[in-house]
Amino acid sequence: MLNNIKSLLKDKLTTIAILITLGIAILSLIKLGKSPVQINHFDKIKHAFAYFVLSFVWLIALRATKINKYLIGFCCFFYGIIIEVLQVTITSHRSGEILDVIANTTGILIAYIVYNSFFKKNEAI
Repeated sequence: MLNNIKSLLKDKLTTIAILITLGIAILSLIKLGKSPVQINHFDKIKHAFAYFVLSFVWLIALRATKINKYLIGFCCFFYGIIIEVLQVTITSHRSGEILDVIANTTGILIAYIVYNSFFKKNEAI
């Protein structure tokens, strides 16, 4: 079954990674309504989760290429900074925050930890 899942996703992972990248940009730049539940710093958890998923999917999608995994992480980090700058410059309803960049970076680092621990144990995958 694992081989079936692998072959199904093999060519689709890059497309999924691109769609996640675009989705984060869209959700970061559009005006969203207020959440019915207000939890302190919950948006930082959402940032960390989004950049965890972004980094992890790009790491898996580009695993078979010669692209360095640290370059992938740097690109995800730089992408987060670009999004924060765009929130300040092109929107009137969003603000860029250094804590968002820190949350994004945390998500990227967690993705590295999970990726490295998973693929060191499962080199055959």
